Amino acid sequence: HRHNRSAEFYPMINAGMGMMAYKMYVFDQENFQGRMIEINAECMNVCEMGMDRVRSLRVECGPFVGWEQMNFCGDMYILEKGDYPRWDSWSNCQRNDYLLSFRPIYLLDPEKHKICLYEVGDYKGRKMEIMDDDVPSLYSYGFTDRVGSIIVSCGTWVGYQYPGYRGSQYLLEKGDYRHFNEYGARCPMMQSMRRIRD
Repeated sequence: HRHNRSAEFYPMINAGMGMMAYKMYVFDQENFQGRMIEINAECMNVCEMGMDRVRSLRVECGPFVGWEQMNFCGDMYILEKGDYPRWDSWSNCQRNDYLLSFRPIYLLDPEKHKICLYEVGDYKGRKMEIMDDDVPSLYSYGFTDRVGSIIVSCGTWVGYQYPGYRGSQYLLEKGDYRHFNEYGARCPMMQSMRRIRD
């Protein structure tokens, strides 16, 4: 079960608050070569747009989140404004070299950020609260390397499997995550955390 918050979670954004125009160009070859399409909304499968896979991309106005499989499945990658000429610009561990589905990340509270991490599921065990800060190593801040549940009060965050913002990425939008599989993790290991402020 994947915890994906799609456009229907954000009716206000779709109804006019969302003046921010999301825009990304995706290419089926590395280094911005080959066929190109523009994406500015949810795209569950680039194959339906006549492209077999995305091997490079340019985010003009974001941020977006991309997945290695269609229908927002598999490993996810946060794509902020900038150029991504090949897989190693969005990932630091090659599991595969392309992406197949995307959606915009809706920044509801771009100025304020607050997240509460719990060591075990159901908001139990040791607790760590982070406000308006990025944390390259939860362990060096006195927390464990295990995050079993999360409450995001405001802002949009990305958690990483390893210290220094490396390894698997987990998009954490406003809401409650009672169990680590609700934020898309296979195990509760999370060791660094940063805000998304694009």
